[in-house]
Amino acid sequence: MATDEPARTGAAAPAPSDDGRGPTFLGQPRGLANLFSVELWERFSFYGMQGIVLLYMYFEVADGGLGMDQGVAAGIVGAYGGSVYLFSVLGGWVADRLFGSERTMLGSAVLIMLGHISLALLPGAAGLAVGLVLIAVGSGGLKATITNLVGSLYPARDPRRDAGFSIFYMGINIGGLVGPLLTGLAQQRYGFHLGFGLAAIGMAIGLTQYALGRKNLPDDVHRVPDPLPREQYGRYAALAAGAVVVLAVLVVTGLLDAGNLADVVVAATAVAAIGLFAVLLTSRRVDADERSRVLSFIPMFIGSTAFWALFQQQFTVITIYSDTRLDRRLEGLPLIGDWTMPIPWVQSFNPFFIILLAPVFAALWTRLGDRQPTTPVKFGLGITLMGSAFLVFLPMVGVQAVPVLWAALILLVATLGELLLSPVGLSLTTKLAPRAYPVLMVALFYLSLALGTALSGTLAGFYSEENEAAYFGTLGAVTIGIGVVLLALAPRITRMMRGVR
Repeated sequence: MATDEPARTGAAAPAPSDDGRGPTFLGQPRGLANLFSVELWERFSFYGMQGIVLLYMYFEVADGGLGMDQGVAAGIVGAYGGSVYLFSVLGGWVADRLFGSERTMLGSAVLIMLGHISLALLPGAAGLAVGLVLIAVGSGGLKATITNLVGSLYPARDPRRDAGFSIFYMGINIGGLVGPLLTGLAQQRYGFHLGFGLAAIGMAIGLTQYALGRKNLPDDVHRVPDPLPREQYGRYAALAAGAVVVLAVLVVTGLLDAGNLADVVVAATAVAAIGLFAVLLTSRRVDADERSRVLSFIPMFIGSTAFWALFQQQFTVITIYSDTRLDRRLEGLPLIGDWTMPIPWVQSFNPFFIILLAPVFAALWTRLGDRQPTTPVKFGLGITLMGSAFLVFLPMVGVQAVPVLWAALILLVATLGELLLSPVGLSLTTKLAPRAYPVLMVALFYLSLALGTALSGTLAGFYSEENEAAYFGTLGAVTIGIGVVLLALAPRITRMMRGVR
């Protein structure tokens, strides 16, 4: 979870917003406090909502839910998650060509808040649809811009830069840890809509603080790096309107529905990825060394997709597993007595482990220096660990009430894999990117996340308690196999990277 906010490239870093001699935030530029706050509360709302939205969809109407089929509901969650990363590519384009990073980020945050309000106040499927669309578009736009805004606070050689990003990413994980805890408790005691309402309130708090301190950002964040010529506005508006019409026709004719939404997102993402690879590999602006680097990313793109297809099931299959298979009842607690842990609390294990272990990994790589594993080796090990996490489910097959700590063990293994793969993924694309196409390579990393997340929803449709051994065993073994193949290919991939580690 720590690195689900990839940084964008391509924008020059403007001057810092302060010289470090005035009031600061933990020794950092004052603007970091505002970006830290909006990101913490956005992650609070995002993961808080995501912790309960699947339950809201498949719980019976009598229990406050919509009574949807469990597999269809999981597919929608996967499609929604994949769409967030697809919209991040669009958000980057809007920031670079229309509004600039700061205005795009602010507008995106408002859309996110409106999405949570829709989930909290609008009843039934209409509220669900409106809410998820607004949050997906808004989260995509925010992802594409906010890390770039953090970078804008520092000149390239400011020694505070790395520490500032560390503080910022800690906000991500604090929000991801606390969000499911509070919304899960609210849902358990008072119902789903109050849980969604808490997510909206959290986003509103972040926006309010950001608006009050917005003046502390450098003036250059309002600059549009590559303005779209006004004579092209009509063409792009027509393209956008055409896309909306096509989607509406697909929905009306029944070709696109809740049951196949995840599959459609998978297909669309795969086509987009193939198209981007084709552009990069056939362009005359890409030289031989750069073309070799692009080719070297293909096996890692496949491996990254496989990793996220399993990892993102914490919001689909693992949520269902937590509801139906875990023994969440704690007895004889002091002052409380018997108590049942809310289902979404399981999703807080991952950010807790990230907060605990990320400094350990950072210290390890620093200590190893040039002796640390190459990026393809880290990818291979991370993918292998993710597959191994699914195999950890197998000893509990047939057990009537699985201990909560067993789920914690599974997510610990998955988090170890995440720390090996996710922090280096976007950094790798920036190093492998051709000089003419830095943003397209970053988009490819987003697309591996989108494809894997959408696949997590498609795969979840095959899960049931009756086929747990086959489901977890097959996916775990296949993913381990992909990791082992990547490890075997690592020396060759490293050579193809032409000097990049």
